[in-house]
Amino acid sequence: MINPYKSAQEQLFNVGKILKLEPRIIDKLKSPKNIIKVDLKVKMDSGKIKTFKAFRSQHDDSRGPFKGGIRFHPNVTEDEVKALSMWMTWKCSVVGIPYGGAKGGVICNPKKMSQKEIERLARSYIRAISPNIGPWLDVPAPDVNTNPQIMAWMIDEYQKIQKEKRKSLKWSNLGVNPLATITGKPLELGGSQGRTEATGQGGVFILQNLAKKLKLKPKETTIAVQGFGNVGYWFAKLAYDLGYKIKALSDSQGGIIIENGSLNPEEVLEFKQKNGSLVNFKGAKKVSNEELLEIKVDILVPAALENVIDKSNVKKIKVKTIIELANGPITPQADKILHQRGIINIPDILANAGGVTVSYFEWVQNLQGYYWEKDEVGKKLKTIMDKAFEEFWDKYKELKVNPRMAAYAVAVERVKKAIKLKSS
Repeated sequence: MINPYKSAQEQLFNVGKILKLEPRIIDKLKSPKNIIKVDLKVKMDSGKIKTFKAFRSQHDDSRGPFKGGIRFHPNVTEDEVKALSMWMTWKCSVVGIPYGGAKGGVICNPKKMSQKEIERLARSYIRAISPNIGPWLDVPAPDVNTNPQIMAWMIDEYQKIQKEKRKSLKWSNLGVNPLATITGKPLELGGSQGRTEATGQGGVFILQNLAKKLKLKPKETTIAVQGFGNVGYWFAKLAYDLGYKIKALSDSQGGIIIENGSLNPEEVLEFKQKNGSLVNFKGAKKVSNEELLEIKVDILVPAALENVIDKSNVKKIKVKTIIELANGPITPQADKILHQRGIINIPDILANAGGVTVSYFEWVQNLQGYYWEKDEVGKKLKTIMDKAFEEFWDKYKELKVNPRMAAYAVAVERVKKAIKLKSS
């Protein structure tokens, strides 16, 4: 099994060689600045107290506050959150938003917990890490198995803690709006317009930029999307609206492919909501998730799990390019083979950065107490994604390395400059 933290470090060491980074920069960035480990004691509905192990990894804050999601999953590990926090540093940097990286995780199975138990766990987690978060320190957000409702419980708990502190603090010491401590909140609690579709929409802006570079015309370009959750749906829908042909889609139970024309993602979503899965969608042929990765289309979009393209199937991939909307869908070994085969893959730290970018917009809106309309959020997101793609593409052409290393080079170089400006 691949250790994600070792993979993340290896990627840093590789880009360090390309950029000729000083050893002190590598030493600073190869491990997190802080790792918080806590045991959360939560009262279950049965009345018993259960202990949950939890983490918060704060990788680097040279460019701004730590930023990253909180995941609730039975497979959470310390190494996983450390790796994810490092990747968040690069993700924020590559799109030029003023954050460093963080990631949190709780080892639990929310599918086997009641809503009340999840709420108590969420509140317990935020209370445990509250001394280490804040608008100018660390700004958490949703991730795997967490959502706006869980963020609502967390921000409520954080505000309660601030009110408790208020008894011994002057108003002038309270600082900025505590709502800016957490993003991905419901609109009613300071969330941002456009956050729901942000990751998929950001991916489509990358798609449009890539299509221009490769001279691909939407109506002649075929796409397969593995994963039909929030990100996969919005990417497929927005690409379809632009005229791209969506030839294949899949969810956790399997996939579908259409021979002629295009799948309509809205119709597929409606079918899935009624039937629990998109499998058996009328007029489409059933395929497995593994088979979907190997069909012949122009663009493959992994938008579900990590490590789905590895040494066992990489030589069966028949596409011109890959857009990584999932985190880490390609193993390091497969990455090298794809590059050797001339398949361009747009790495996750750029392709799926739309989500954290709109989280940044939410933070900005909370801090200023003024909120933007959805169209304005979309325009600002497009500006950032377009600029980030151009900077990435220029570096890709300049260094003549694989696309992942080009994106990492842009990101790491910016962090390096921030470190050197602070300490010569």
